[in-house]
Amino acid sequence: MGADLSTRAVGVRELMDDPSADPGMLERTYRRFGAVNAVVSRPGSVYRADVRPRARRRRALGGAPVRILDVGAGGGDLCRALAVRLRRDRLDAEITALDVDPRAVAWASAHDGGAGAVYRCASSSDLVRAGERFDIVLSNHVLHHLDGAGLAGMLEDTRRLVPEDGVVAHHDIARSRLASAAFAAGTWPFSGNLLAGSFIRADGLTSIRRSYTAAELAAAAPPGWVVRRGFPSRLQLRWEPADAAG
Repeated sequence: MGADLSTRAVGVRELMDDPSADPGMLERTYRRFGAVNAVVSRPGSVYRADVRPRARRRRALGGAPVRILDVGAGGGDLCRALAVRLRRDRLDAEITALDVDPRAVAWASAHDGGAGAVYRCASSSDLVRAGERFDIVLSNHVLHHLDGAGLAGMLEDTRRLVPEDGVVAHHDIARSRLASAAFAAGTWPFSGNLLAGSFIRADGLTSIRRSYTAAELAAAAPPGWVVRRGFPSRLQLRWEPADAAG
């Protein structure tokens, strides 16, 4: 029988989150995230929806580069993907990759690849206390790691990190049997080569078990936040000014 997906499996932890996780497997996991997320998370759609329009508007107004924060950046693949697209379009931005895990920050910083991101080992609460502000706050595959209190705290922090004309967009998996079956089938052919020696396949299936459905996420979010569904089996929890929500 398959895993029970009727409720969030909040008691199950992903292997890479273990402080004693094998360093070699962890390194291979970070290295493969970019390839997997290019298909699953589609950073190009994030760029077109939120980053490029604001970066273009800022350039047209002659202002400072748009400031982007990636919360729970892990291996930094989203930051690098955004930097490549910004450079291609000759747009400026200051990108900060934030993570509380020093292992992730160290690896991402060492593999910046010319993206020019700033890598910080800190929490969103640390940035709030420091008075930081960003035009765009993003996260990818972070919400499912959080319990109720953790989700509420992150949403409060990230809302406080943007000005009134900013945007916050948290992206994650939508829990469903289809998502689980599709991920299992899609990763199986690569389990002995591309994904071998990494945590991606096992942790991906655990992530789906821990993830929210759209209804659960909408019920957990405070007023002002909107849940959007995406493909494939994606959720976005979003805050932006009312006149921009469309």
